[in-house]
Amino acid sequence: MTIGGNYQSLKDHVYKFIATQIQNGTLLPNQKVNEAMICQKLEVSRTPVREALIQLASENLLEYRPRRGFLVKELKTKEKLDVLEIVGSLDALAAKLATDHVSEDDLLKMEALIERIDRSIKENNYADYQKYQTLFHEVYIQKCNNPSLISILESLQNSFIRQSYLSNDQEKLAKILMQMNEEHKHILALFRQKDKNGLVDFIQNTHWNIEYPELM
Repeated sequence: MTIGGNYQSLKDHVYKFIATQIQNGTLLPNQKVNEAMICQKLEVSRTPVREALIQLASENLLEYRPRRGFLVKELKTKEKLDVLEIVGSLDALAAKLATDHVSEDDLLKMEALIERIDRSIKENNYADYQKYQTLFHEVYIQKCNNPSLISILESLQNSFIRQSYLSNDQEKLAKILMQMNEEHKHILALFRQKDKNGLVDFIQNTHWNIEYPELM
């Protein structure tokens, strides 16, 4: 059992490493994942690396091509909208389930993350923006008391959010992200009011209803 646990931890470690590289733009769409480099950098064997790659492919982050290996999958606009629709519904559900469990400390964390997001956008630091906005949602998602929902949301968000740095229209992208952070402030206010119905409606129908998906 210990060996199995250690192996699982190695696979998860590799998974998180690759997912982070996709999210922060180190690995770009259609770029091949270098398995040998990952083995060397993380000091692991090929087995947990291959298992992590297979899982990432099953979750739509990668695709396998014969004779080329695993490549980062590029999402088309329709695919992005499809993912957003699912994420919006599940994120809203997580917020509803978490409302009675979010503490004052959690609310203060969310408030601090909103301030960090503002700074990241002003500095055009979209890697930090991505990190902090993910942490903002994770504060309440982790309080929903539904491990299956948490796992599904994590994989869906990983598959989409990496696209947010790829726009060439940085001025327009910054305006959109600032608007989304204003929405984070409204979500925080709804949590303070313990308004479950308001949270579900706003998160599902406004916050994840991206007006310009081609920029994301």
